[in-house]
Amino acid sequence: MSFKKLLAYQKGFDLAMEIFHLTKGFPNSEQFMLTSQMVRSSRAVCSAIAEAYRKRPYEKHFKSKLTDADSENSETQLWLDFAFACHYIDAQKREALQLKSEEIGKLLNYMINHPEKFGSN
Repeated sequence: MSFKKLLAYQKGFDLAMEIFHLTKGFPNSEQFMLTSQMVRSSRAVCSAIAEAYRKRPYEKHFKSKLTDADSENSETQLWLDFAFACHYIDAQKREALQLKSEEIGKLLNYMINHPEKFGSN
């Protein structure tokens, strides 16, 4: 199995791509601030999941990388709050993205709490 088959990865990738396309509409003045931070943290979720998958024989390393993914996911939620506060996204869009992020967080926490289901010793 590949990390790409993990539901957390698939949903994380979809959210990262949605954020990427969304931020294209942000002002140019935010390119090196909010835009880059939102894109970076959302992509880092997927990156950490991929790394965790390769570390799954080592439970502590597996969990550590998954907690990194969860941290990046939380950071993405923070940037969504800023995008909303700056009026770059409306409340409905923020809520929709927040719910997707929370779902990813639940999947990550399941993986952290049940590493044996993912090939960890």
